[in-house]
Amino acid sequence: MVIVFNPAAGQRRALLLWRVLDVMSENGVRFEVSETSHPGHATKLARRAACAGVPLVVAAGGDGTIAEVANGLSGSPCRLGIIPLGTANVLAHELGLPFAPRAVAAALAFGRSRSVWPGIASGPGGSRLFVQMLGAGFDAQVVHNLPVCLKRALGRSAYVAQSLREIARYRFPRIRLRIDGREDEAASVIVTKGHLYGGCFTLAPGATPTQKGFTVALFDRSGPLAALIYGAALPLNLMPRMPGLRLLQAGSVEICSAAIPAQTDGDAAGEAPLQITDAEAPVSVVVAQ
Repeated sequence: MVIVFNPAAGQRRALLLWRVLDVMSENGVRFEVSETSHPGHATKLARRAACAGVPLVVAAGGDGTIAEVANGLSGSPCRLGIIPLGTANVLAHELGLPFAPRAVAAALAFGRSRSVWPGIASGPGGSRLFVQMLGAGFDAQVVHNLPVCLKRALGRSAYVAQSLREIARYRFPRIRLRIDGREDEAASVIVTKGHLYGGCFTLAPGATPTQKGFTVALFDRSGPLAALIYGAALPLNLMPRMPGLRLLQAGSVEICSAAIPAQTDGDAAGEAPLQITDAEAPVSVVVAQ
Protein backbone atom coordinates (compact mmCIF):
# COMPACT_ATOMS: atom_id res chain seq x y z
CA MET A 1 0.00 0.00 0.00
CA VAL A 2 0.98 3.63 -0.47
CA ILE A 3 0.30 6.11 2.34
CA VAL A 4 -0.11 9.76 1.29
CA PHE A 5 0.75 12.15 4.14
CA ASN A 6 0.89 15.92 4.35
CA PRO A 7 3.90 16.82 6.57
CA ALA A 8 2.51 20.35 7.00
CA ALA A 9 -0.16 18.83 9.26
CA GLY A 10 2.20 19.31 12.21
CA GLN A 11 4.35 17.25 14.56
CA ARG A 12 1.48 16.00 16.75
CA ARG A 13 -0.33 14.44 13.78
CA ALA A 14 2.93 13.00 12.46
CA LEU A 15 3.37 11.18 15.76
CA LEU A 16 -0.11 9.68 15.43
CA LEU A 17 0.79 8.44 11.96
CA TRP A 18 4.03 6.84 13.16
CA ARG A 19 2.13 4.95 15.87
CA VAL A 20 -0.06 3.39 13.20
CA LEU A 21 2.95 2.61 11.02
CA ASP A 22 4.77 0.99 13.96
CA VAL A 23 1.85 -1.39 14.49
CA MET A 24 1.74 -2.23 10.79
CA SER A 25 5.50 -2.89 10.72
CA GLU A 26 5.25 -5.16 13.75
CA ASN A 27 2.68 -7.25 11.87
CA GLY A 28 4.68 -7.47 8.64
CA VAL A 29 2.51 -5.11 6.58
CA ARG A 30 4.45 -3.60 3.69
CA PHE A 31 3.88 0.06 2.87
CA GLU A 32 5.44 3.13 1.32
CA VAL A 33 4.95 6.68 2.63
CA SER A 34 4.68 9.52 0.10
CA GLU A 35 4.73 13.06 1.49
CA THR A 36 2.94 15.95 -0.19
CA SER A 37 4.61 19.31 -0.85
CA HIS A 38 1.80 21.54 -2.16
CA PRO A 39 -2.01 21.67 -2.61
CA GLY A 40 -3.14 19.10 -5.16
CA HIS A 41 -0.01 16.97 -4.74
CA ALA A 42 -1.96 14.23 -2.93
CA THR A 43 -4.11 13.82 -6.05
CA LYS A 44 -1.04 13.38 -8.24
CA LEU A 45 0.57 10.89 -5.85
CA ALA A 46 -2.63 8.84 -5.59
CA ARG A 47 -3.14 8.83 -9.36
CA ARG A 48 0.44 7.71 -9.92
CA ALA A 49 0.02 4.84 -7.44
CA ALA A 50 -3.28 3.76 -8.99
CA CYS A 51 -1.75 3.76 -12.48
CA ALA A 52 1.11 1.61 -11.15
CA GLY A 53 -1.41 -1.00 -9.98
CA VAL A 54 -1.18 -0.34 -6.24
CA PRO A 55 -4.33 -1.95 -4.74
CA LEU A 56 -4.66 0.39 -1.72
CA VAL A 57 -3.78 4.07 -1.30
CA VAL A 58 -4.18 5.50 2.20
CA ALA A 59 -4.95 9.15 2.95
CA ALA A 60 -3.24 10.12 6.22
CA GLY A 61 -4.91 13.39 7.15
CA GLY A 62 -8.25 15.14 7.32
CA ASP A 63 -11.19 15.38 4.97
CA GLY A 64 -9.34 17.69 2.57
CA THR A 65 -6.49 15.19 2.14
CA ILE A 66 -9.01 12.36 1.76
CA ALA A 67 -10.80 14.29 -1.00
CA GLU A 68 -7.53 14.89 -2.87
CA VAL A 69 -6.58 11.21 -2.70
CA ALA A 70 -10.11 10.15 -3.73
CA ASN A 71 -9.82 12.46 -6.72
CA GLY A 72 -6.61 10.73 -7.77
CA LEU A 73 -8.22 7.29 -7.46
CA SER A 74 -11.38 8.23 -9.35
CA GLY A 75 -12.12 5.78 -12.15
CA SER A 76 -9.63 3.17 -10.92
CA PRO A 77 -10.19 -0.10 -8.99
CA CYS A 78 -7.74 1.05 -6.31
CA ARG A 79 -9.23 1.18 -2.81
CA LEU A 80 -9.00 4.19 -0.49
CA GLY A 81 -7.81 3.74 3.07
CA ILE A 82 -7.99 6.40 5.79
CA ILE A 83 -5.79 7.24 8.76
CA PRO A 84 -7.83 10.03 10.39
CA LEU A 85 -5.42 12.81 11.39
CA GLY A 86 -7.55 15.88 10.64
CA THR A 87 -9.15 18.54 12.80
CA ALA A 88 -12.75 17.32 12.40
CA ASN A 89 -12.42 13.92 10.62
CA VAL A 90 -16.04 14.11 9.49
CA LEU A 91 -15.93 11.26 6.97
CA ALA A 92 -14.17 8.97 9.48
CA HIS A 93 -16.95 9.61 12.00
CA GLU A 94 -19.54 9.21 9.25
CA LEU A 95 -18.26 5.74 8.30
CA GLY A 96 -17.56 4.63 11.87
CA LEU A 97 -13.83 4.28 11.27
CA PRO A 98 -11.51 3.49 14.19
CA PHE A 99 -9.12 6.08 15.63
CA ALA A 100 -6.91 3.98 17.95
CA PRO A 101 -3.61 3.11 16.19
CA ARG A 102 -3.95 -0.69 16.49
CA ALA A 103 -7.56 -0.60 15.28
CA VAL A 104 -6.63 1.65 12.36
CA ALA A 105 -3.81 -0.70 11.35
CA ALA A 106 -6.11 -3.74 11.59
CA ALA A 107 -8.77 -2.06 9.47
CA LEU A 108 -6.26 -1.20 6.74
CA ALA A 109 -4.90 -4.77 6.72
CA PHE A 110 -8.15 -6.72 6.99
CA GLY A 111 -11.10 -4.31 6.70
CA ARG A 112 -13.94 -4.66 4.24
CA SER A 113 -14.85 -1.95 1.73
CA ARG A 114 -17.84 0.32 1.20
CA SER A 115 -18.63 2.44 -1.84
CA VAL A 116 -18.73 6.19 -1.22
CA TRP A 117 -20.14 8.63 -3.79
CA PRO A 118 -18.16 11.90 -3.81
CA GLY A 119 -19.54 15.17 -5.14
CA ILE A 120 -18.05 17.43 -7.79
CA ALA A 121 -18.17 21.24 -7.61
CA SER A 122 -17.51 22.91 -10.97
CA GLY A 123 -17.01 26.62 -11.52
CA PRO A 124 -14.92 29.20 -13.38
CA GLY A 125 -11.79 28.04 -11.55
CA GLY A 126 -12.24 24.38 -12.54
CA SER A 127 -13.68 21.29 -10.83
CA ARG A 128 -13.14 20.13 -7.28
CA LEU A 129 -14.08 16.75 -5.75
CA PHE A 130 -15.43 16.60 -2.18
CA VAL A 131 -16.21 13.58 -0.02
CA GLN A 132 -18.45 15.09 2.64
CA MET A 133 -19.83 18.56 2.03
CA LEU A 134 -19.65 21.95 0.36
CA GLY A 135 -20.49 25.16 2.18
CA ALA A 136 -21.29 28.55 0.67
CA GLY A 137 -21.68 31.69 2.74
CA PHE A 138 -20.67 32.32 6.35
CA ASP A 139 -18.98 28.99 7.12
CA ALA A 140 -16.90 29.30 3.95
CA GLN A 141 -15.91 32.85 4.93
CA VAL A 142 -14.59 31.42 8.21
CA VAL A 143 -12.59 28.72 6.38
CA HIS A 144 -11.16 31.22 3.87
CA ASN A 145 -9.77 33.49 6.60
CA LEU A 146 -8.77 30.90 9.22
CA PRO A 147 -5.00 31.20 9.89
CA VAL A 148 -3.20 27.87 9.59
CA CYS A 149 -1.24 28.55 12.78
CA LEU A 150 -4.48 29.09 14.71
CA LYS A 151 -5.92 25.83 13.35
CA ARG A 152 -2.82 23.90 14.40
CA ALA A 153 -2.78 25.47 17.86
CA LEU A 154 -6.47 25.21 18.75
CA GLY A 155 -7.81 22.42 16.53
CA ARG A 156 -11.60 22.50 16.22
CA SER A 157 -11.82 25.46 18.63
CA ALA A 158 -10.05 27.59 16.02
CA TYR A 159 -13.23 27.57 13.93
CA VAL A 160 -15.20 28.95 16.88
CA ALA A 161 -12.65 31.71 17.43
CA GLN A 162 -12.57 32.63 13.75
CA SER A 163 -16.37 32.58 13.53
CA LEU A 164 -16.55 35.22 16.28
CA ARG A 165 -14.11 37.37 14.32
CA GLU A 166 -16.01 37.00 11.04
CA ILE A 167 -19.45 37.75 12.52
CA ALA A 168 -18.49 41.40 12.95
CA ARG A 169 -17.48 41.89 9.30
CA TYR A 170 -19.38 39.42 7.14
CA ARG A 171 -22.34 41.04 5.36
CA PHE A 172 -24.53 37.91 5.05
CA PRO A 173 -25.68 38.43 1.42
CA ARG A 174 -28.60 36.33 0.15
CA ILE A 175 -27.51 33.38 -1.98
CA ARG A 176 -29.49 32.44 -5.09
CA LEU A 177 -29.45 28.79 -6.12
CA ARG A 178 -31.25 26.14 -8.16
CA ILE A 179 -32.05 22.78 -6.61
CA ASP A 180 -32.86 20.24 -9.32
CA GLY A 181 -33.79 23.21 -11.49
CA ARG A 182 -36.05 24.89 -8.90
CA GLU A 183 -35.00 28.40 -7.86
CA ASP A 184 -34.49 29.16 -4.17
CA GLU A 185 -32.43 31.42 -1.91
CA ALA A 186 -30.93 31.42 1.58
CA ALA A 187 -28.47 33.26 3.80
CA SER A 188 -26.06 30.29 3.88
CA VAL A 189 -25.99 26.91 2.14
CA ILE A 190 -24.43 23.55 2.98
CA VAL A 191 -24.63 20.78 0.39
CA THR A 192 -23.81 17.56 2.20
CA LYS A 193 -23.33 13.92 1.29
CA GLY A 194 -23.54 12.68 4.88
CA HIS A 195 -25.44 13.46 8.06
CA LEU A 196 -22.55 14.94 10.08
CA TYR A 197 -20.91 18.37 10.06
CA GLY A 198 -17.91 19.81 11.89
CA GLY A 199 -16.92 16.45 13.38
CA CYS A 200 -19.52 14.20 14.97
CA PHE A 201 -22.37 16.75 15.06
CA THR A 202 -25.66 15.97 13.29
CA LEU A 203 -26.83 18.25 10.49
CA ALA A 204 -28.86 16.09 8.08
CA PRO A 205 -30.35 12.97 9.71
CA GLY A 206 -30.59 10.03 7.34
CA ALA A 207 -28.09 11.32 4.78
CA THR A 208 -25.27 8.95 3.82
CA PRO A 209 -22.19 9.33 1.58
CA THR A 210 -22.69 5.77 0.32
CA GLN A 211 -25.57 6.87 -1.94
CA LYS A 212 -25.89 9.26 -4.85
CA GLY A 213 -27.49 12.64 -4.30
CA PHE A 214 -27.27 15.38 -1.69
CA THR A 215 -29.05 16.93 1.25
CA VAL A 216 -29.16 20.72 0.90
CA ALA A 217 -29.27 22.65 4.17
CA LEU A 218 -30.71 26.12 3.61
CA PHE A 219 -30.26 28.60 6.44
CA ASP A 220 -32.97 31.20 5.92
CA ARG A 221 -32.17 33.42 8.89
CA SER A 222 -29.42 35.95 8.37
CA GLY A 223 -27.17 38.15 10.44
CA PRO A 224 -24.80 37.88 13.44
CA LEU A 225 -27.45 36.78 15.94
CA ALA A 226 -28.69 33.96 13.69
CA ALA A 227 -25.09 32.80 13.11
CA LEU A 228 -24.47 32.69 16.86
CA ILE A 229 -27.66 30.73 17.50
CA TYR A 230 -26.94 28.20 14.74
CA GLY A 231 -23.36 27.85 16.01
CA ALA A 232 -24.54 27.18 19.56
CA ALA A 233 -27.08 24.59 18.37
CA LEU A 234 -24.52 22.51 16.42
CA PRO A 235 -22.52 20.96 19.31
CA LEU A 236 -25.80 20.25 21.12
CA ASN A 237 -27.01 18.25 18.08
CA LEU A 238 -30.03 20.55 17.87
CA MET A 239 -29.30 21.87 14.38
CA PRO A 240 -31.87 19.77 12.45
CA ARG A 241 -34.65 21.14 14.69
CA MET A 242 -33.68 24.81 14.45
CA PRO A 243 -36.23 27.32 13.06
CA GLY A 244 -35.13 28.77 9.75
CA LEU A 245 -33.31 25.62 8.60
CA ARG A 246 -34.69 23.67 5.64
CA LEU A 247 -33.32 20.28 4.57
CA LEU A 248 -34.04 19.39 0.94
CA GLN A 249 -33.04 16.35 -1.15
CA ALA A 250 -31.39 16.98 -4.51
CA GLY A 251 -29.64 15.29 -7.39
CA SER A 252 -27.89 18.48 -8.50
CA VAL A 253 -27.41 21.97 -7.09
CA GLU A 254 -26.37 25.21 -8.75
CA ILE A 255 -25.20 28.14 -6.65
CA CYS A 256 -25.93 31.08 -8.91
CA SER A 257 -24.81 34.12 -6.91
CA ALA A 258 -21.36 35.42 -7.78
CA ALA A 259 -18.55 36.26 -5.36
CA ILE A 260 -19.93 34.02 -2.59
CA PRO A 261 -17.09 32.21 -0.76
CA ALA A 262 -17.16 28.40 -0.91
CA GLN A 263 -15.42 25.62 0.98
CA THR A 264 -15.26 21.87 0.45
CA ASP A 265 -14.41 19.45 3.26
CA GLY A 266 -13.01 22.27 5.38
CA ASP A 267 -10.70 23.73 2.70
CA ALA A 268 -11.20 26.99 0.82
CA ALA A 269 -12.70 26.30 -2.63
CA GLY A 270 -12.88 29.67 -4.35
CA GLU A 271 -16.18 31.40 -5.01
CA ALA A 272 -19.55 30.76 -6.59
CA PRO A 273 -21.11 30.40 -9.12
CA LEU A 274 -20.80 26.61 -8.81
CA GLN A 275 -22.50 23.56 -10.31
CA ILE A 276 -22.65 20.60 -7.90
CA THR A 277 -23.22 17.04 -9.12
CA ASP A 278 -22.28 13.50 -8.14
CA ALA A 279 -18.95 12.09 -9.30
CA GLU A 280 -19.13 9.73 -12.27
CA ALA A 281 -18.34 6.69 -10.11
CA PRO A 282 -18.05 5.79 -6.42
CA VAL A 283 -14.80 5.25 -4.55
CA SER A 284 -14.20 2.03 -2.61
CA VAL A 285 -13.25 2.97 0.97
CA VAL A 286 -11.74 0.55 3.49
CA VAL A 287 -13.74 0.54 6.73
CA ALA A 288 -13.58 -1.43 9.99
CA GLN A 289 -13.98 -5.20 10.02
